[in-house]
Amino acid sequence: MKLGEGVEAAIHCTATLASVEGNSTMPGAALAECFGLSASYLLKHLNMLTAASILESVPGPAGGYRLARAAERITLLDIVLAIEGREPAFRCGEIRRNGPVKIDASAYVKPCGINAAMLKAERAYRAALAELKLSDIVADYAAEGDPRSFAASCAFVARHQRPQKSSSTPQKQM
Repeated sequence: MKLGEGVEAAIHCTATLASVEGNSTMPGAALAECFGLSASYLLKHLNMLTAASILESVPGPAGGYRLARAAERITLLDIVLAIEGREPAFRCGEIRRNGPVKIDASAYVKPCGINAAMLKAERAYRAALAELKLSDIVADYAAEGDPRSFAASCAFVARHQRPQKSSSTPQKQM
């Protein structure tokens, strides 16, 4: 199974936003800079994450993006589905019916075994992603990642996060 490049960017961006303090935000341009991506390319994916209620977009000069809910309530499956969509990766076209010898449709009452096997594998893959919380990914990086990389990431977030003034701005639920 091949996932689009946007999935990697989406997971890295949400992990980075998990480190933003309180109700602060981070501009999309800063997230793009953080990972060496084109801002216009990343914006498409940030908008998908916002539409899926994983991120919240805050407008205005001090605006940007932040998690819409606590990292403990975001799974890798949530992120993958926001970027890739909910359709299964394998789509059976029933090509078994397309050969030169035409057989009556009644010969195909049982589901295609290949389709059944592929959908079973997809369910297992999705179940594994559903068990992985964004907060666990971030905690593992903090505990097991190279300390230089972790320190650089924290410094980047500290430099680019934008505190929000209004107390009416929703807080992430922890």
